[in-house]
Amino acid sequence: MYKVLVTRRIPGPWLDLLKRETEVDIWEGRDPPPRSWILSRVKDKDGLLVTLTERVDREVIDAGVNLKVISTYSVGFDHIDVKYALSKGIRVTNTPDVLTDATADLIFGLLLAVARRIVEGDRLIRDGKWNLPWYPEFMLGKEVSHSTLGILGMGRIGRAVLRRAKGFDMNVIYYSRKPHDVDAKFVDLDTLLTESDFLVVTVDLNQETYHMLDYSKLMKMKRTAFLVNASRGPVVKEEDLVRVLSEGRIAGAALDVFEREPISPDNPLVKFPNVVLTPHLGSATRETREKMAEIAVKNLLNCLKGESPLYEVKL
Repeated sequence: MYKVLVTRRIPGPWLDLLKRETEVDIWEGRDPPPRSWILSRVKDKDGLLVTLTERVDREVIDAGVNLKVISTYSVGFDHIDVKYALSKGIRVTNTPDVLTDATADLIFGLLLAVARRIVEGDRLIRDGKWNLPWYPEFMLGKEVSHSTLGILGMGRIGRAVLRRAKGFDMNVIYYSRKPHDVDAKFVDLDTLLTESDFLVVTVDLNQETYHMLDYSKLMKMKRTAFLVNASRGPVVKEEDLVRVLSEGRIAGAALDVFEREPISPDNPLVKFPNVVLTPHLGSATRETREKMAEIAVKNLLNCLKGESPLYEVKL
């Protein structure tokens, strides 16, 4: 029987399926497993099922001398040294597609929340500071309908955001490595930055996109524009975003991802009333997380059996 190491308990019945077909060694804690635990347990394992919080680098891959497959419970795979794994004959799989709609829903929720100051309003009431019933200039926000939405990256999530934007009669522009057959205008990056009322980040994290949005890029945005990021934290250079917000060079931001997670209570982003923060909830619906578990387990089992996985990472 194949031996499998699982670094987190995942939702739904899929671990039971895995246990019926393999010998499973699982980390039961809510916190990420210590690196020492992974290194000591992976030595005799044929398969490894991980999440975004576990870094699978050369040391881990070399420790797993019997590894045949690394299945990640995520669409992103920048936490895995994929090139090295493939060079060792280890297959790498992920869970794209299934979390597209959930993430796009959250992106639009963030966009609406920061534009219409929903979180600020909620906090105002809870703090007992709503003292006047109504007046014409009370908590004015930015109208979403008919505004210009700029999408950075036109992959699965970018397309899903585009579909939602059409329901708000938004003018949609986008920048990607190449034009796509979509109902939106392809523009260069500078145009995207200078014309967007809402700039939504949906690109993958790689060497080209790391700190893609730094101070020089963020400074090209309108003073009335908002940045929304629910893709990968390091695409935005966080200290530069803090600087831009401090200088009042953009209207606000809504973030579900960060350079380091979880963020500390003294992170400078916490102090801005015009910044909405959520704790990496992009795929956090019961339906999506259970489907991700199904795909991650089936990917792993298929590879162990010498069959094609549902999704495989290729470089």
